[in-house]
Amino acid sequence: MKKSEETKVENRQEINLDNPSQNKKNLELLRQFREFNRLMMRYRSAIREVTTKLEVLNDELSLEGDRNPIESIQSRIKKPESIAEKLQKMGKELTIESIEENLNDVAGIRVICPFIEDIYKVADMLTRQDDIHIVRVKDYIRNPKENGYRSYHLIVEVPVFFSECKKPMRVEVQIRTVAMNFWASLEHQMRYKKHIPNQEEITRELKECADTITRTDQRMQSIKRTIEQYDNKK
Repeated sequence: MKKSEETKVENRQEINLDNPSQNKKNLELLRQFREFNRLMMRYRSAIREVTTKLEVLNDELSLEGDRNPIESIQSRIKKPESIAEKLQKMGKELTIESIEENLNDVAGIRVICPFIEDIYKVADMLTRQDDIHIVRVKDYIRNPKENGYRSYHLIVEVPVFFSECKKPMRVEVQIRTVAMNFWASLEHQMRYKKHIPNQEEITRELKECADTITRTDQRMQSIKRTIEQYDNKK
């Protein structure tokens, strides 16, 4: 027997005969890995479903108003380590079933709009669709967080058709203006800079920036309405 063939036989013996209990554990880990990948595929499919709905709405509204109420649509799937960390904080088991049952933000979509009123228009048109089920709404625009964060959050459930079944999948949709997104992105980057002095001062300045951005959003919307009124009189 050739040396390469001998090696193959030895490897087969190690897998099947050497340590049956370890082999069983490895097979279980492989099964969990496959199930996790299948779940993430389902979340990605749900993102595509909701993104398509938003793109269709944007096309329709752009014909009505001669402009796009959506500047951009971004999406992401939560990283495995973030999923594990969040479940641990919640005191929940790290299983496929636990992920589906306890986490609403594994699949996330961020919608960026030019004006505040666009946010509510897009949210209303999305949630009025008969195959969209609203799980939760949090309006951080009318009720901003203490640090100044503003955005409109939706947890929606959308049916996704697979080869063997139809499955409702949850997606978190965040809708905010360009200015709100600018502030939130920078604040997120600085939030994890723990070892710097004057934390309270920086927090206060960030809150002031958020308030300034809000006033700017409101003024821009007011200017837009003035221009629209002028166009309507022509």
